[in-house]
Amino acid sequence: MRAFAVTVLALAALGVAAGLLWSGVTPRAPYQVTERGTVLADPTTQALIAADGWFAVITGGLGLLCGGVAWFAGRRWMLPVLLGLCAGGVLASYLTLWTGSTFTIGAVTVEAAALPGDTIVPGALRLTARGVLVSWPLLAVGFFALLEGMHGYRESPLRQPYGGIGPTQGL
Repeated sequence: MRAFAVTVLALAALGVAAGLLWSGVTPRAPYQVTERGTVLADPTTQALIAADGWFAVITGGLGLLCGGVAWFAGRRWMLPVLLGLCAGGVLASYLTLWTGSTFTIGAVTVEAAALPGDTIVPGALRLTARGVLVSWPLLAVGFFALLEGMHGYRESPLRQPYGGIGPTQGL
């Protein structure tokens, strides 16, 4: 249980840091303040797509890093660490989303064509492609499995033909 809990808590802490990083590097979409509330000022903005892309890059990179570190560090407790990567990766993705959309880090500049007197404000970060939430746990577990598969193949007696006995050695 300890290996599972440590893995989940470590990934959760990384999720908060990833959310702050995501908030700092991602551009904000411009919104116009109207009587009805805020509406997207520039429908052709790429900022919404950039938010999804930066989220996938940050969480995917951390997923690969966590999968590799977990495989090297958790050799004695493979199953609890693997389950911790899965659960912790899901938790870390949601914490990244929550932290990044709640806190604004870095300089926020918004550019949009507006009429004189219109108020343009930066929008909050949000994901339009919810599928990127699985990039952290998917890449962490996948890279862990890849490393374990390569290690298992290298150590396997089935890797050598005839079980290690050459065709002329048995005669």
